[in-house]
Amino acid sequence: MVAHAYTVAFEGVEARTVEVQCAITPGLPAFSIVGLPDKAVSEARDRVRTALASLAIALPSKRITINLSPADLPKEGSHFDLPIALGLLAALEIIPSDAVAQTVALGELSLDGALVPVLGAMPAAMSAAEHERALLCPTASGPEAAWVEACTVIAAKTLLDVVRHFTGQTVLEPATRGEVNLDANPRDLRDVKGQERAKRALEISAAGRHHLFMAGTPGSGKSMMAARLPGILPPLSPIEALETSMIHSVAGILNEGGISRARPFRKPHHTASMAAIIGGGRGAKPGEVSMAHNGVLFLDEFPEFQRQVLETLRQPVETGEVMVARANAHINYSCRFLLVAAANPCKCGYLADPARACSRAPVCGEDYLGRISGPLMDRFDLRIEVPPVAVTDLDLPTSGDSSARVAERVARARAVQTDRYKGKDGLRTNADAEGQVLEEITQLDSESRDLLVRAADRFGLSARGYHRVLRVARTIADLDGSADLHRPHIAEALSYRLVSARES
Repeated sequence: MVAHAYTVAFEGVEARTVEVQCAITPGLPAFSIVGLPDKAVSEARDRVRTALASLAIALPSKRITINLSPADLPKEGSHFDLPIALGLLAALEIIPSDAVAQTVALGELSLDGALVPVLGAMPAAMSAAEHERALLCPTASGPEAAWVEACTVIAAKTLLDVVRHFTGQTVLEPATRGEVNLDANPRDLRDVKGQERAKRALEISAAGRHHLFMAGTPGSGKSMMAARLPGILPPLSPIEALETSMIHSVAGILNEGGISRARPFRKPHHTASMAAIIGGGRGAKPGEVSMAHNGVLFLDEFPEFQRQVLETLRQPVETGEVMVARANAHINYSCRFLLVAAANPCKCGYLADPARACSRAPVCGEDYLGRISGPLMDRFDLRIEVPPVAVTDLDLPTSGDSSARVAERVARARAVQTDRYKGKDGLRTNADAEGQVLEEITQLDSESRDLLVRAADRFGLSARGYHRVLRVARTIADLDGSADLHRPHIAEALSYRLVSARES
């Protein structure tokens, strides 16, 4: 008799169905697992054997073969323990095989039979719902998987609970979904003294998802302002929250089964490798660009990142997705993020300060910011200089709008964009508009067009730069509540575009 159980194998955020075929046949005692298992899957036989022994279930002295089908799909991870155990229990006729065949299972087994939480419960629930099966998982993974309302999620603490459930002794109740985690970021823009132009750029960046580059002396407030960006961004929509949580589930950073409505804010150190930023490593896991999907990726000390790492950002910034290509895997991850970069004007940081500038100025600044290539710099919609704040200004009373006030304006602008791009696949903000759509939403009068054309000719704007100016101007108009673009909107957008980072 061959018993069948079902689980999943992960290719990025996609969970592919894997059939676990269990056969117990006459022959010399053996326990083999075939079907391209990795080391963790191969070791499952010892965990499963010991976990069953803890329930006083001894495996027969026969040949046990576990086939993971399709056999040409690599199987990685410890979540295959539970489906293998279910297949054995069904083959031994301890639990009904038809009930097992209607369930997708994933979970790691400890030696005493307890179920250990694993990664990817939410994508697994999505796959189970597509095939009209229930999902069986550890208790700790249940709240995460239960967010997929189309799937019945059964969460168990131990293998004994699983046996009792399938035999009808103690039927487990469906798991309830975790709580919605709210943003508890107490940082407020009013904490930033001065820097009104930088705050304005931050608001425009948040309203239209425009990439922002800040250059300024050490201690001028670049990192401080970037840390307050999540406080002015609107909460994730239900679709965005699901997209982001799927990636976080695979990466193992989903907090206690709860879906967060706060936008991700990722800030990797400048020593991070390419695999950490873009994705890769064992199992082609998502990188920081994907974990920042629908949120913010803040790269402080931007020129200090490896040149190769910086150049790999060019394609994800433009397309909103990244392919992690390896010899045995080609995985696509979504990565529609808001890139915020901060840099000092030179290695010593005081290029613009006559009292402290090094003797190598201006070559010092040219060499330092020259690490950022022209094509990468061209992808930043907003470029601003962040001047130092005088010590005397730090004692001034707090002024300017709070994060809550700015967030209201950003939310109104985002609502306008949501209505504008309704029904247009892949378009959510002004930064996503291109082609015919961009032409339709950025109709210019003769005065505005003349200004933009003259600026493009004089400063040598690329076609990409020209279109990015239009997108930023559209966002500025949305913040002003204007349906049409006017000369002041174009002028302000140009003022952020024409600041050369190498002149900072």
